Amino acid sequence: MNMNRRDVISTAVLVGAGVRAATATAAPGSAVAVDPLGSAVNTPMEKRSGKVSIVYFTRDLSAAGLLKIYKKISAGLTGRVAIKLHTGEQHGPNIIPREWVKALVAKELPKAKIVETNTYYDGDRYTTEKHRETLKVNGWTFCPVDIMDEHGTAMLPVKGGKHFKEMSMGKGILDYDSMLVLTHFKGHTMGGFGGSAKNIGIGCADGRIGKKMIHTYPGQGQWSISKEPFMERMVESAKATVDHFGKHIAFINVMRNMSVSCDCEGIHAAPVVTPDVGILASLDILAVDQASVDMIYRLNAKSRDMRERIETRHGLRQLSYMRELGMGSDKYRIVDLDKA
Repeated sequence: MNMNRRDVISTAVLVGAGVRAATATAAPGSAVAVDPLGSAVNTPMEKRSGKVSIVYFTRDLSAAGLLKIYKKISAGLTGRVAIKLHTGEQHGPNIIPREWVKALVAKELPKAKIVETNTYYDGDRYTTEKHRETLKVNGWTFCPVDIMDEHGTAMLPVKGGKHFKEMSMGKGILDYDSMLVLTHFKGHTMGGFGGSAKNIGIGCADGRIGKKMIHTYPGQGQWSISKEPFMERMVESAKATVDHFGKHIAFINVMRNMSVSCDCEGIHAAPVVTPDVGILASLDILAVDQASVDMIYRLNAKSRDMRERIETRHGLRQLSYMRELGMGSDKYRIVDLDKA
């Protein structure tokens, strides 16, 4: 049975309160991880192994704050730069403000292009024609926007994946030397949360082949893959992009207007009840997503809805699987730019 986006929202499967209870008391300095069966555990920072990655942080939710944090992670962004941004459905209220991105492009990345791919669901960005109209409606007109699957697809290798050996991407990804993953961190109907891994794992896969590989078992319904298998497939897709760019990729998570809904739900997104946090950036995709999730948990009762969304979808598997695939470190140090 084929399902549209609203069907997915209304039929998403929830798990019991046991997982919520297991993580609701995460202590400061702890990360929340999940084992392959979905049972949440707290991993104190001192018990993590491996290198310590740097995550930059500012509370300055403005164009100036974005510019400040970008400069900390920009050294490897050379040559032809792609800005992977979720541009949103028409009139979506929670996307990263256009003025911030416009200022970043004008001052730091005048030759860069915003990159997107068409969607797997039938919405405002399902076809290239509809997608370009949505870009105009949402004001993404101040620099070129490359819909990467407009002119076909390309397969990128997935090194060490258990679900895929390669992933189908928008062909345009091959036209760039570097990528800035500029992410609006928020909840997600299927992923639990949408951070940098979701932005490129889903957002670089092309709309007909790659996204189908991630979401759907052959011969079954359009959204037949969920929970751990979905998280793992999404992460493997993200790994293909990370490996492709190597040292020429950087990650920024903007933690503002964080609905439990993804920006793909547009004006139908759930109301924002989670407090704004700030902007995080790193050269380590796992560290920046882990730090973002940690900050959600440290809000305690103020982030109840977001934590429930993450846990009921088993979204924490994104983090543990990135660690298993060697995509980065969950051990990190925050560099607070407001106190520098």
